Amino acid sequence: MAKETTDATPKPVRKRPVPQAPIKDGPGSAGVTVIAEPDAAAPAAAASAAQTIKDGAANLARQATDKARDYVAEGKTRAGGALDEVSRLMGDAADAVDEKIGPQYGQYARTAAEGIAGFSESLKAKEIEDLMADATAFVRKSPAVAIGIAAALGFVVARLVKAGLDSADDTAQVTSPTKSPDA
Repeated sequence: MAKETTDATPKPVRKRPVPQAPIKDGPGSAGVTVIAEPDAAAPAAAASAAQTIKDGAANLARQATDKARDYVAEGKTRAGGALDEVSRLMGDAADAVDEKIGPQYGQYARTAAEGIAGFSESLKAKEIEDLMADATAFVRKSPAVAIGIAAALGFVVARLVKAGLDSADDTAQVTSPTKSPDA
């Protein structure tokens, strides 16, 4: 007769594969699934993945901000150069105004040229953040004037674009061969 043992210590429970229908797609597949306990490291891995995504998004935002600053700085430089050119042209035109209309009107042109040159220098000297703050303060202080300026600039840009398109059409018509009405 076999002796029965009464052990008080429980035996460890092993995970056993649970048989399922064989998987047709996988060659050599045993068709078993292992039922596992929830992984304790999953929340930590999810937090790590979330942090990685946040870091990546912050990096992209920083790159976009840097690129925008570069474009604004380039625009500021170009605007300063254009204003300097306008100021120089107005100063040159003041001499012609002196001769044709009179010295009083020439002085108006010189004063305007000096004002434009001063604005150009202040534009070049200011930081981008200061320019944005000034523009925001101006719009809040005088929204009607800001809308009027935006409309006027839009009109000027539209006219320049239309003039450019019209001249491109004229150039295309001149350079393309045309048939004579006799043919």
